[in-house]
Amino acid sequence: MIMQFEIDDIIKKALMEDINYIDVTTDYLIPDDMVTTAKYVAKADGVVCGTEVAMRVFQLLDKNFEYEILIKDGEKVSKGDIIAKFTGSAKALLKGERTALNLIQHMSGIATATRACVDAVAGTKASIADTRKTLPGLRALQKYSVTVGGGKNHRYNLSDCAMLKDTHLDAYGSMEKAVEVLRSKMGHTVKIEVEVANLEELQKALDLGVEIIMLDNMDCQQMTKAVEITAGKAKLEASGNVTLENIKEIAQTGVDIISLGALTHSVKAFDISMKIDKN
Repeated sequence: MIMQFEIDDIIKKALMEDINYIDVTTDYLIPDDMVTTAKYVAKADGVVCGTEVAMRVFQLLDKNFEYEILIKDGEKVSKGDIIAKFTGSAKALLKGERTALNLIQHMSGIATATRACVDAVAGTKASIADTRKTLPGLRALQKYSVTVGGGKNHRYNLSDCAMLKDTHLDAYGSMEKAVEVLRSKMGHTVKIEVEVANLEELQKALDLGVEIIMLDNMDCQQMTKAVEITAGKAKLEASGNVTLENIKEIAQTGVDIISLGALTHSVKAFDISMKIDKN
């Protein structure tokens, strides 16, 4: 789902940031011809994501690097499971260790958090979606990780969908005029989403025939009423103050989508360690 050159660009920038000129410890300590084997071990239960990305770090540092993935992206892992085994230049493994772990731990953390949300809303019509609240430069990897966890991607960038938030309406003026101007200028393949804070604004958006309506920080009682009023005439997205503790209750209101910025902007890294075989 991600172009290789995009992955390589992310990795190269991370390696340049970490190594810069030399790795003082590794370059002065480890012989150039030393080859060693290592493995990734899960230190918690969760969902693996980003193993191929992590392995690519070592490939870029060692053309002779070889690996075997035992647990693939999207598969569940238990504490103590071996995720991958690999062999390569000892220098390459040591230099790339932190960059590779940063990526796979972050991606697995997102996939694990997403899967928990997906499981929590099972049996309802709601799908789990991310947002654009991603870390600069990592959006491709983060959004891929959400899909691995069973979620769906919201718009990838500002070109994907016309989304009228309160800030746009405050800056421009009325919702009616904004929707009219957008429809007069945008292509036929682009949808319009409008953020609403109450049921009055919801009705206004419905009257304008917009395709998606975001229910911003509404309580469950309001969302249930919004679903009744909408009656399938638009997709309803619940957003704001969503947690794993209240997500099932939100889903039971009948909304179509529940979006969470926390899946990408503040997710906890999944604990994985790299173990090198002793010489």
